[in-house]
Amino acid sequence: MFRAPVWRAVTALAVIAISLILALVSAPRLGLDLRGGTQLVFETRDSPTVKADSAATDRALDVLRQRADALGVVDPTLVRSGERRIIVELPGVLDPRQAAEVIGRTAQLAFHPVLGDEGDVRDENGGRLRLGPAAITGDGIADAVQQSDPQRGPGWWVSIDFRDAGAWQRMSGAAACEPVGDPKRRIAIVLDDEVISSPPLDPSVPCRTGIPGGSADITGSFTHDEARDLAVLIKGGALPVPLTIVEQRTVGPTLGAAAIEASAKAAVAGLVLTAAFIVAVYRMSGLLSTIALACYGLISYAALVAMGATFTLPGLAGFVLAIGMAIDANVLVFERAREEYDQGRGLKAALERGFRNAWSAIADSNVTTLIAAGLLFWLASGPVKGFGVTLAVGVLASLVSAMLITRVLAHAVIGRVGPRLSGLGSPGAVRTWLTRRNPQLMKARRLWLTVAGTLVAAAVAGLLARGLNFGVEFTGGRLVEFATAKPLSADVAGQAVSRAGFPSAVVQASGDGVTVRAGRLGLDDVARIEQELERQAGEVTKRSEAFVGPSLGQELRRNALVALGVAVSMQLAYLAVRFRWTFGAAAVLALLVDVTVVAGMFAWLGKPIDGIFLAAMLTIVGYSVNDKVVVFDRVRELWSPRRPFVTAVNSAILQTMPRTVNTGLGALFILLALMAFGGDSLRDFALALVTGIVTGTLSSAFVAGPLAVWLSRYDRKPPPGPPVKRRRVSGAVV
Repeated sequence: MFRAPVWRAVTALAVIAISLILALVSAPRLGLDLRGGTQLVFETRDSPTVKADSAATDRALDVLRQRADALGVVDPTLVRSGERRIIVELPGVLDPRQAAEVIGRTAQLAFHPVLGDEGDVRDENGGRLRLGPAAITGDGIADAVQQSDPQRGPGWWVSIDFRDAGAWQRMSGAAACEPVGDPKRRIAIVLDDEVISSPPLDPSVPCRTGIPGGSADITGSFTHDEARDLAVLIKGGALPVPLTIVEQRTVGPTLGAAAIEASAKAAVAGLVLTAAFIVAVYRMSGLLSTIALACYGLISYAALVAMGATFTLPGLAGFVLAIGMAIDANVLVFERAREEYDQGRGLKAALERGFRNAWSAIADSNVTTLIAAGLLFWLASGPVKGFGVTLAVGVLASLVSAMLITRVLAHAVIGRVGPRLSGLGSPGAVRTWLTRRNPQLMKARRLWLTVAGTLVAAAVAGLLARGLNFGVEFTGGRLVEFATAKPLSADVAGQAVSRAGFPSAVVQASGDGVTVRAGRLGLDDVARIEQELERQAGEVTKRSEAFVGPSLGQELRRNALVALGVAVSMQLAYLAVRFRWTFGAAAVLALLVDVTVVAGMFAWLGKPIDGIFLAAMLTIVGYSVNDKVVVFDRVRELWSPRRPFVTAVNSAILQTMPRTVNTGLGALFILLALMAFGGDSLRDFALALVTGIVTGTLSSAFVAGPLAVWLSRYDRKPPPGPPVKRRRVSGAVV
């Protein structure tokens, strides 16, 4: 009796201390949607001579890394994704045209001898040249840097160092044997089949001897940026395979700062509201769980920074949402403790049994949420993957918070205070009302299923009549959000976009923002649209930009459907193994009702279906099954050969309803804070979750319960028997 509480206390202190140290010494890594910058996703293509396999993609990644470093970008991130994709994140780079041109340009560089002036290649001045075979390629370049010297006059040039000094000396020596003024005395520097410079050799260069030392200067009318970009391309060398941009996102720094501020406000507001609610309901126990909840925030934050996870906007939303989900385990424990105390046990004994008896439901419900989080990480992309990581870490941290820290604090305090102050001495208003009324919900199970069927029919009608408004993430195309100095109506903004050459683009205007979406919209086209909007609204700045190629859009849409299908199948399999197949089938059918209602509501409202919506749907899947697991766990506990199944289901719903109501309210406080302080994307995310939580809570009682009763006729497995109690044997063996 003494060792376990002491070791739990020591473990809790160690976890808190380690988390505090990690939080203080590790800086968070912010994603581009929070600090501003450009993300480019390249896909390698086969060339006539090289296959775009993982090895070629790795070589291309090395070239891109050299170019990003040479551009002077602070803390660029370059990683390979799959066999053929490379993700490049450039913080602070807000011009995607420049980034794509410099980072992803093929840059086939070569030095050619000039054979005459009557060829089919034009030089930098428009004259014609006939070139010989390349004598030096981009692989022979050791270094390249832009330089300027006022003593040599205005302008910039690029200084080059060759790996093979002999090759350069032989090439320049051969050209120096031609007469001064002869075109054959020139050396052409060709970049991507275009002559960028063809300077003649200085008259002082001796014939056959050439230029020793393995260095040369490319001169011309270069600006600083042109010389720098050229040096970057030359130094990086040629890419082994061609690259194609399949996804591009750009976020302005002001939008990122606003997102951080909004998420911080939502976290504070949600935490305060949840803490006030839980203290009002559970008094001292609620206060202790609030302290544990603060420790949960510290633990999950420390775990994320220790993992090197990137904080994104959906990730912050997941962090905030997990606060509401973290309170679920505490509510389960406290409600079980109230039941045990109501049966005549003391406070400490009731609390201990509450922790022990609630563990089964807590473990099952958290496994289902981890399944959803794992699918998000596995099948999603970009910021939504960060949401999956944050959600998984939040679930694990909530287990530590509830089952370790809350338990240590409660054992230290409960028993020193009276039953009323502890919050466990009274059954609560909801349980008292249910006990007094004892409604027989399962008698009207046909009515509940009819109402559910009507809601599903209305949702399906919306899906058929209105369809889903898929965002560019699933359809491909470009989405650009502009901030305007003065508000524009959608009609005026649409006319401006039409004048820019895109009459079929989807244009939306709200307040001081204009959003333009089109399938074929290039970077130069975005600049034209911005100019047309400036004529109507004065100063216009680009807040964010997202481009997804059509092939990637189809892939993401396919992955979204696979994710939902796999999520439902895994939940069914888990519930069938953990309980029995009728429980799993009833839970999954009720889950399909929840998902269909949310999708139908978004169809009727015309809300966008994007990666954020996918994150919301998979979270709803986890939450909905979580709720049904708690109900069926109680059914399994109450059902016996002496109690009819329908009675056990009705009693289980009534007994778990206080937990369901309190947990749902805790999550709703968080979501309402996100709706109040979050941006448009987070507002839609919160709207989907609010609808899903309300629907999921109701479907646990009024859909899953009646379906389980109906399916029980096909289940020949007998009810579970009473648990076998082990008898203690004491005495001596003689």
